[in-house]
Order: sequence, then C-alpha cells, then structure tokens
Amino acid sequence: MSAATFDAGPLDGGRLRRRLASGEVTVGTFVGMSSAVAAEVCAASGADWVLIDLEHGSGGEDAVRDGVLAAGSYGVPTIVRVESGERIRIGRVLDQGAAGIMVPRLNSVGEASASVQHMLYPPYGDRGVATYNRSCRWGMDRAPLSAEQQSTVGIIQIETLDALNSVEQIAAEDGVDVLFVGPLDLSYALGVPLQLDSNTFQEALQKVVAAAEAHGKAAGILAVDGHGAAKYVRQGFRFVAIGSDSTIMAAAFRDAFDTARN
Repeated sequence: MSAATFDAGPLDGGRLRRRLASGEVTVGTFVGMSSAVAAEVCAASGADWVLIDLEHGSGGEDAVRDGVLAAGSYGVPTIVRVESGERIRIGRVLDQGAAGIMVPRLNSVGEASASVQHMLYPPYGDRGVATYNRSCRWGMDRAPLSAEQQSTVGIIQIETLDALNSVEQIAAEDGVDVLFVGPLDLSYALGVPLQLDSNTFQEALQKVVAAAEAHGKAAGILAVDGHGAAKYVRQGFRFVAIGSDSTIMAAAFRDAFDTARN
C-alpha cells in the first residue's frame, strides 16, 4: 500500500488549518483530566477540535498519545497546549499526531517565530526528523518530511502585556494561524483581574481581533459556556473553546445536585 492511498486514521492532514484559513468559525473544548474517554466524549458531542492541556491539565504526554486516537476515532483533530515553546516539547506531541500546537506565555514576535520553526521539518524549520511515530504512520508515510505546506495549526497565546503590545507583529508572522487570548492571565496582566467586562479588557480583545483580521488569521479565546462563546463569536472570534471537560462536568453535576435538593 502506498502512502498516497491512506485516507483513514486519526491524523488531520491539515484540514483544520485549511478550515481556519477559509474563515470558518470552529468551537472546541479543553481536555485536562488526562482521560482518553473524556476526549472521546467531547469529540462525540460535536466538537470541531479538542485541546489537550499539558500546561494546566493533570496529565502528561500519555494523554496526548491516547487522546489523539480517542478523538480521531470521531474524525475530530487534537490540539495540544504544550508547557513551553521549547523544540523538544513541540516535537514530541507532533510525533504523537497532534493537529496543532498552542504555546502559552510568549512575549515577542521572536519567540512566536521560534515556536513555529519547531513545528516544521528542515529546511523550513528545525523539528527533529524521525519516521517511527504516528505522524509518519510508523514509517509507512514519509510525505510529511518533505511537505512544503505547513499542516500544523500554530496557535500563539496573547496573555501578557508584551504579547498584547506585539500582537500586530505576531499576527503577521507566517505559521501563526490563531491568536488565542488567555482571558484570566490577560486580565491580571492588564490590572483588572477577573474583570472580563471591564472597558480595559474589552479594548484589549478588540485589539487582538483587529490584528487577526488584518492579517487573515483567526482570533481565539476561552469561554465559560455556550452563551459566552456565542458572544465572542459575535465579537469576531473564530477559534473558541467552551470550558473544559472538568469545569463543564462540575457545573452540570452542581446544577443537578442543587435541583434535586431544592
């Protein structure tokens, strides 16, 4: 069987990146419980993507290995938020078949550019070259090694003042597909902690959306629930996460218990 005949499996093959480039709105959720079943449930519920969180989630790279398969069984791609923008962190989760990388706590266009370079094989970047991994179908598909077009969704978080001040330059960087606001971190950085309705915070959101739109990129953000997500979509955000597996489960159980008791 030649590599060209592969058309099934958990690998996204750049489809999500193409959807974002075409202007689609996509919604997903964070998965932080280190559970492949949780990732599967989120995928089965209709998510456009699931995001496994290695920064704040409870699991490690095993969660990526199993989560990619669980979500991919429903045709849903997996994004991974890595702990940092280091080359080894990005390369290891890409080898597991992640469709995209979210990098937190960056402050400059130089840091964003370096992170994107880690997502690409030479001569376009400095990702380590190996074939015995899921991204190359265990050596049976070497096409990714010579692909000229980036397939990985590059997501840079805007959650510090330096990143916000550099958002235009970051948005202009090749390989950066999404500018993702970390709302709590950014609110603290702006001096209005947890005040997401404040003028200061809302003006920052408008700045991110404007930068993304000016450069043909998508603005992203984390919403508490579906109503909040819809509000962000109306504001121009096109890559919107709705809560996480643990927060949505906790809220649903809390409401159910309160209803039963009252």
